[in-house]
Amino acid sequence: MRALRWHGKHDIRCDNHVPDPSIEDPRDAIIKVSSCAICGSDLHLYDGFMPGMQHGDIMGHEFMGEVMEVGSANKKLKVGDRVVVPFTIVCGECDQCRRGNFSVCERTNRNKDVADKVFGHTTAGLYGYTHLTGGYAGGQAEFVRVPYADVGPVVVPDGMTDEQVLFLGDILPTGWQAAAQCDIQPTDTVAVWGAGPVGQFAIRSAIMMGAEQVICIDNVPERLSMARAGGAITINFDEESVLERLKELTRGKGPEKCIDSVGMEAHAARSIDSMYDRAKQALMMETDRPHVLREMIYVCRPGGIISIPGVYGGLVDKIPFGAAMNKALTFRMGQTHVNRWTDDLLKRIQEGQIDPSFVITHSVSLEQGPEMYKTFRDKHDGCIKVVLKP
Repeated sequence: MRALRWHGKHDIRCDNHVPDPSIEDPRDAIIKVSSCAICGSDLHLYDGFMPGMQHGDIMGHEFMGEVMEVGSANKKLKVGDRVVVPFTIVCGECDQCRRGNFSVCERTNRNKDVADKVFGHTTAGLYGYTHLTGGYAGGQAEFVRVPYADVGPVVVPDGMTDEQVLFLGDILPTGWQAAAQCDIQPTDTVAVWGAGPVGQFAIRSAIMMGAEQVICIDNVPERLSMARAGGAITINFDEESVLERLKELTRGKGPEKCIDSVGMEAHAARSIDSMYDRAKQALMMETDRPHVLREMIYVCRPGGIISIPGVYGGLVDKIPFGAAMNKALTFRMGQTHVNRWTDDLLKRIQEGQIDPSFVITHSVSLEQGPEMYKTFRDKHDGCIKVVLKP
């Protein structure tokens, strides 16, 4: 089969003659991919900032397709079903899964011993996302083996297009969870850093949850335009002071709720702390650039909530933790518990409350994937979301 594989920093290739996956466990399924996408989290792998990648690893954790084969113990799926596959691999049986904490499933990371050493306790296995999370082959390919396929996959109702439901596997529930973690009240101002796909869904989720106003911070005109179309007030951090504008919009009090939809590769070239982070990162003394995290702590209203769906990979420096403690801020974060939200969000799509396809700006073939990684990374042509068709 064909697949996009990691061969090193900034080296993603569409390889031919990649071995087809096969059933390895009775609970497995084999999916023929109909649509997959490049996620902002994939860029952390592309840029070489996430540890645990190996030469030839298949990329991608946003995908859907048709069931071609099922294991003997899989009673949920049948050949011919169309499914969206959540990026978190879940067993459905461990203590964390029973609590709905699917992204920290205790069983699915087959490299648990390594994850335990790095994180203290393992997280769930993830598709196409380093050997720290199991080393599972990703979905930017013609076929994918789906382990624990009797639990995770979401069966797509008849009449729905790939574009309507593809993002149920990651970015739609990620943006929704980011807003849900904020416990939004009708008088709240919610500030969202980052107008990429997750930020766009966080904006719309916060509005659906009843926020009084939503503010989005970014510097890409096309992304800011899309955020305004979703109902947000926008701040271009290249053109005005984020701190002063937020103060003005909140009568000097700051936003009650802040969402970091950026994560470990924050871009803020004019700030001293960002230059500091780039220097430390170049010297391998720091893995992540936490400019957004620092800024949120500084501007968030005392007693407020900071929600972090943006991915962080390792160590950060110069975090104003004294400010966070003295302002009584609450932090809520983590990879998305996708299956906690999919039933509700699928219903909302069917009822027309949201059409997730609005984020798609580029739809191309799998062979164009390597080129599109660079386009997405550099935000060329107003690139916000890339869908690949194997």
